[in-house]
Amino acid sequence: MKNILRFLFVVVCLSTHTNPLHAQWIQTNGPYSGIVNAFAVCGTNLFAGTYGSGVFLSANNGTSWTAAKTGLTNPFINALAVSPASDGTGGTNLFAGTNGGVFLSANNGTNWTPVNTGLTNTTVRALAFSGTNLFAGTDGGVFLSANNGTSWTEANTGLTNTYVKSLAVSPASDGTGGTNLFAGTYDGGVFLSVNNGTSWTAESTGLMNTDVRALALSPASDGTGGTNLFAGTNGSGVFLSTNNGTSWTAESIGLMNTDVRALALSPASDGTGGMNLFAGTSGGVWRRPLSEMMTSVETLSTKVPTNSGLDQNYPNPFNPTTTISFRLPSQSYVSLKVFNSLGREVSILLEKKLSAGTYVERWDAQGLPSGVYFCRLQTGSFTETKKILLQR
Repeated sequence: MKNILRFLFVVVCLSTHTNPLHAQWIQTNGPYSGIVNAFAVCGTNLFAGTYGSGVFLSANNGTSWTAAKTGLTNPFINALAVSPASDGTGGTNLFAGTNGGVFLSANNGTNWTPVNTGLTNTTVRALAFSGTNLFAGTDGGVFLSANNGTSWTEANTGLTNTYVKSLAVSPASDGTGGTNLFAGTYDGGVFLSVNNGTSWTAESTGLMNTDVRALALSPASDGTGGTNLFAGTNGSGVFLSTNNGTSWTAESIGLMNTDVRALALSPASDGTGGMNLFAGTSGGVWRRPLSEMMTSVETLSTKVPTNSGLDQNYPNPFNPTTTISFRLPSQSYVSLKVFNSLGREVSILLEKKLSAGTYVERWDAQGLPSGVYFCRLQTGSFTETKKILLQR
């Protein structure tokens, strides 16, 4: 009887808990409590550009930070970018975009020199590399340098909003060997160029906030050669597009500061081979595992079921992955979440609109302790919960 009452108590908690513990984003120790505008990753080194205090370096996944700003005469950092050095030494060049132009460091931020010839607008909000081409997003549009900042030329045709706050580059998924260049603008959303800035088109459907301050890319995990594009916005947090900006979905649950100024991907330090997405905000740095934002729902059948339902996971018990299937009799907005035995939310598996059919979702419980968990499906007024067991 006690076990039955305990189970009923947990189920009630799952259905009535209005303030679950969102563990997706975790605040780090720095580099300081002010505004973080930019990130760059070089091996295990993570660089953070701040507004008014220059550049900081962390070699331990954000646990501690040190200043790296000698010669950086403008401490208002808006952008950072890294490229291999062209002198054959195997070193790297680190570029900083500031309110006073572009600066270059060839020694991990130990010292800096300005590189601004031809840059007619020196309020540099964004930097990105495409091969040996360096792009700078400024208050006057996009500029291109093919020689590590020695000289710059404009690249703005079709860019209807030239107040560029963020840039990102990815390989094209059409097999041509080309690249996609994305530009995030102030109140103009995201633009795409497939020809190194020669021309641009708008790509912002579903982006509820068009003040895009940061962009970041990660390879798709499905082997398609595509990419996941993340956008950080002013006041609405992080959005994700898996189709080159054609459509966007929000990914900000648990992000307590949604004024996102910078985004960066860095390898997780737990030895799992996973990646973390870092968000620099007006209130410090936040971190979230990339795997939590990647949904892998698969359609098992398009035959219309007679009713909604959540099936028991398989295998059960499991370690550390299991599959969860569910049924939809009509098109619905689906929420599929996992809670621990205290009724606290530990994973969001799915939050999106799906057509009628039968689906399967995979849950990876890596990093969670053994024990009883509860998977909850919500579609409109329908709710069903299943007890699942992680056993290591």
